[in-house]
Amino acid sequence: MKRITLSILFCSAMLVAFAQSDRYAAAMQKNLALFDSSKTTADLQKLSDMFVRIGDAEKTQWQPYYYAALALTTAGWMPGGDKDANAEKINALTDKAEPLAASNADKSEICALRNMAATQQMMVDPSTRYATYGVTASTTLQKGMQLNPNNPRLYYLQGMSLFNTPTQYGGGKDKAKPVFEKAVSLYNAEQPAGFNPRWGKQQAIAQLALCQ
Repeated sequence: MKRITLSILFCSAMLVAFAQSDRYAAAMQKNLALFDSSKTTADLQKLSDMFVRIGDAEKTQWQPYYYAALALTTAGWMPGGDKDANAEKINALTDKAEPLAASNADKSEICALRNMAATQQMMVDPSTRYATYGVTASTTLQKGMQLNPNNPRLYYLQGMSLFNTPTQYGGGKDKAKPVFEKAVSLYNAEQPAGFNPRWGKQQAIAQLALCQ
């Protein structure tokens, strides 16, 4: 009788786990589909909040906090808004995501978000902020590449940094072109599973075309 009872409890727990997994997958798919239609900072803040609710409900998944932060980095490229306050939110979300990340590859994705947050803060006043936020952007990018040398998003971000840096300071199209080429090559080889990040390929292809 004890074995039967334990068996029933185990099966019930499995059914609950599967139900939670199904709800999680459905919620993630629904919110990921909203990225394309989120055009304003308000839309993106709302989307970020929805991902946070998923993460807080699941408690063991890093991707909801990752996408909550990604929504805010998308907002951070838009004109206006307080980039410092926005970056603080991004970093708080990445702090939640990192302990839940299961692999170095996952953690390298989080480095990409931290790079973008620091870059956006630097862009408020590049001449005075490079020594702080510019250095942070560079070090987080290098850390991400050490964690996963095959992460195409990191090379896309590096290419963008070089592309937007004046030639007299070591940037320009010629310096960015081989980095974008590597990014595109890595995107073509990438086979992301589940809800792992896959953004940036079309942007990298477009930027490479600008370097020709």
